[in-house]
Order: sequence, then structure tokens, then C-alpha cells
Amino acid sequence: MRVSCLQENLAKGLAIVGRAISSRSTMPVLANILLDASDNQLRLAATNLEIGVTCWIGAKVEDPGSITVPARLLAEFVNSLPPERIDMELTVRTQTLKVRCASFDANMKGIDAASFPIIPTIEGITGGESSGATPLHIELPSTGLRKMVDQVVFAASTDESRPTLTGVEVTFKEGRVTMAATDGYRLSVRSATVDGSLPDAPTTVIVPARSLSELARISADADESRSVQVLVTQERNQILFQIWGKSGESKGGAFHRVEMASQLIDANFPDYRAIIPKTYTTRTVVDTAALLKAVRVAFLFARDNANIVRLKIQPANGVTSGHVSLAATSTEMGDSVNELEAMVEGDDLEISFNAKYLIDVLSQIDEPQVVIETTQPTRPGTIRPVGMGDKEFLHVVMPMHPTR
Repeated sequence: MRVSCLQENLAKGLAIVGRAISSRSTMPVLANILLDASDNQLRLAATNLEIGVTCWIGAKVEDPGSITVPARLLAEFVNSLPPERIDMELTVRTQTLKVRCASFDANMKGIDAASFPIIPTIEGITGGESSGATPLHIELPSTGLRKMVDQVVFAASTDESRPTLTGVEVTFKEGRVTMAATDGYRLSVRSATVDGSLPDAPTTVIVPARSLSELARISADADESRSVQVLVTQERNQILFQIWGKSGESKGGAFHRVEMASQLIDANFPDYRAIIPKTYTTRTVVDTAALLKAVRVAFLFARDNANIVRLKIQPANGVTSGHVSLAATSTEMGDSVNELEAMVEGDDLEISFNAKYLIDVLSQIDEPQVVIETTQPTRPGTIRPVGMGDKEFLHVVMPMHPTR
């Protein structure tokens, strides 16, 4: 194998696939990155057996070949090089990769590429012969995909003892894609209209939240004029995403395309629609940035008291305008009370929420105002952006036990 590429392109590619490296594995090859040179492209791939990421970058290939080398060593070495051409040559007999850039030379001991796990690709699945049902192929607009994912993944559970809740339910139905995540204390639901092709029958899969987080990170450099290709294997145990990179830009055009393959969670997602409140007795509209700032201030005191922040909501009474009061108390540190003007419809209400949960959801809302719909101090509250559409994004959060 003899191949040349630009340092900035290789560094970018290594950063993309590097997050899929297995940090704890009994298989040494999983700590390596696969380098496969052919057809004037260099394919980089990494996997931890749950998620696999493959990235193609432009390269000059004089002699095709492949090798796996230690991921951490290669990434740190490449990031230390000047922004010039990198030449790589493999000595097959010793499985050693010689890397040369400007005045820097290195020899890296590798592992035969034949030992590297096979990472499925969309072209490999759709181009090969398959028996039985054909895989489900869907197109999603790349515009706004990252924000859509960010607005749900934070609500997924990190408790591995509840594997179903560590995933995000993704449903393709009637021209819309809907994502939902919950950890049992809060729920985020985000949906969007899809212009691309969708199957006639509704399709639902559970994608690990970590996989979608990686997808959001990769899509930051996507070419928004090209759709994201999504493929669900016929066995319904894997989902693949294909993202095309920007072209013609020195910074954004570092890669041709990226594919991510992820295992799916084989389980039944809880019926979250049953816990979404259908009515409300108090409706509060407040400035998003002001509320976020007030909650962050209250959190300074609430973090010593189970993150409890008390919201006292009062409508206008002819003398004073409607307002929301946020109070937090720390036995050792003191207390904090912040007041915000708000448009309040309905009854007075005092309800307690986890301050961190409020910060998480408010940080993901770009609209200038949010609406909080509540019923009782012991019933869940609903938060949604004003002007985004009732069906686009909603967040349900369980209240904390009211303090006496």
C-alpha cells in the first residue's frame, strides 16, 4: 500500500471515526483504525461492535492495500504534523506502516486488516444480493437533523440496567419522522416533515442515544443540499446512515462521505403518548433566555437540595402583571428568589421541578418564548416553544415532591 493525502483531511477523518474506538475490549484490533486505500480514496473505519463509523477522504493511491494501526497513536501523530502532504507506505511482511510528512518520519506496528470486523455499508447491502425482504431505505433532509437529534437525546436514560430507555424511538409515518426519548422522569418528543421517500407502512425502531449523538456530531459538516440516506436492514437489527460532506471548501470539504452503522435495541418502547397531558389549568408564556438564566441562578442553590427549584406562577390580577417566581433553598448555602414577567392564563400554581432538567430542555430551544402548561403540583408539566407548532417539539417533565 502506497497512498498520499493532505494532513488536514486525514486529521479530520481520524477525528470523525475516532469516537467509535473501543476503550475497553479484549480484542486488540478494536483499538485500531482501519486504513484501506483504493480508487483514489482512503477509507478510515473504526468500531466497538455496537457502532461502526466509516469515512472516505480524497487521496492519491499508487498501490492499493489495507492495514489497521493504533488509533490513539495515529491520531496524535497526525495532529502534530504540519499542514502538508502525508505519504504512507505499508511493509506487508512486518505489517508496519511508514508515515512521512515534511521532516517527520514514523513507523507504526499494525495488525492485519483481515482481523478487523466487517462494518456494513449502504452500498454493500443494497448492491449485494439479498434474499427475502428488502432493506428499508429512507431519505431525510440534512438541514436541521442535528438540532432535531439534540432536542431528544438528552432525555434518554444513561442507566444500562434499563437498556430500552437508553435508546430513542424513531418512527417513520405518513411523511413525518418522530423521535422520542425518556428516562422515566422526563420525555422529549420531536417530529418533522420529511420531503424524501418514506415507506407506506409505519416503521418504528429504537436507536441507541449514543449512536444518534454521533450522527448529530458528524452531520455538523454535512452538505445540506444532499439528503441523509437511512437504511434499516431486513433483519431489523441494524440501522445505517450516510452523510455527504461539503465540497469545494478547504475546511468543510475534508471528507467525501461518512457512514455510520449502529445496532438497534430489540425491545418495546414504553407508550409515552399516554403520559402526555391532554389538558392544562395554567398556561404560562415566558421569555426563553430570561427563564434559562433564572433557572441557572436558582440551580446554584438547588444543587445542594436535590436540584429542587420551586415555581410560583401567578396570573395578572389588575394590579400586578402575571409573573413566575423561582425559588431555591440550600440549608448550608442560603437561598435565592428570582421573578420574571409572564403571560399567565388560568389558576395560581406552585410546582417544583428538577432545575437540571429545566436547564437541559431550555438550552435546546431557539425560539424566543416558551409555554409551560401545568395542572397540579403532583402532575407532569409540558414545555414547548412558542411558534414552532404543537406537533413539532414538546417536553414533559415530572414534578419533584413539593416542599413543606
